[in-house]
Amino acid sequence: MENRSPGPDDADRTLDAVGPRLKALRQRRSTTLAELAEQTGISVSTLSRLETGLRRPTLEQLLPLARVHGVTLDELVDAPATGNPRINLQPIAGPDGAVILPLTRRAGGIQAYKFVLPAGTDDAVPDLRTHDGYDWVYVLDGTLRLVLGEHDLLLAAGEAAEFDTRTPHWFGATAAGPVEFLSLIGRQGERAHVRAAPR
Repeated sequence: MENRSPGPDDADRTLDAVGPRLKALRQRRSTTLAELAEQTGISVSTLSRLETGLRRPTLEQLLPLARVHGVTLDELVDAPATGNPRINLQPIAGPDGAVILPLTRRAGGIQAYKFVLPAGTDDAVPDLRTHDGYDWVYVLDGTLRLVLGEHDLLLAAGEAAEFDTRTPHWFGATAAGPVEFLSLIGRQGERAHVRAAPR
């Protein structure tokens, strides 16, 4: 398959698609054109023409719009992939205010995630779940409450746990505050193997 550099037609198509994307981003935030004008310093009439495609955006306009909408320039213009190996983290809203950041993008094998759980309560009733796989958990910050079968554990920053996910389990934060942790999950039962360890 031939690799070709983007040409003028590609740039035209990319810029033409920005207007509807700008409008969708603004509507998703329930923001009026007047409010957006106040936040960006771009006039209401210019914003309206940008959204309807009657005006092509300039970099000076795209920068404040991306900042206000909380997206990158690449996301705003839907730029084609450039082969950059960095993963563009797309947070996923989890239950009860949790945020999940997928850290891997390949299919199969061990999948890595970062979890951020808001402060909980010390008397929270765990909703135990089971599924196929194997999990390795490492606490980055805060205190993680891990209920695993009959065990009710508190893991501090720097502590880790591993278990078969067919065992009923539940994660939560305590009243002490939010918790951040990494999770390596092998859906088919794959385990993280330590190749070297201190004596």
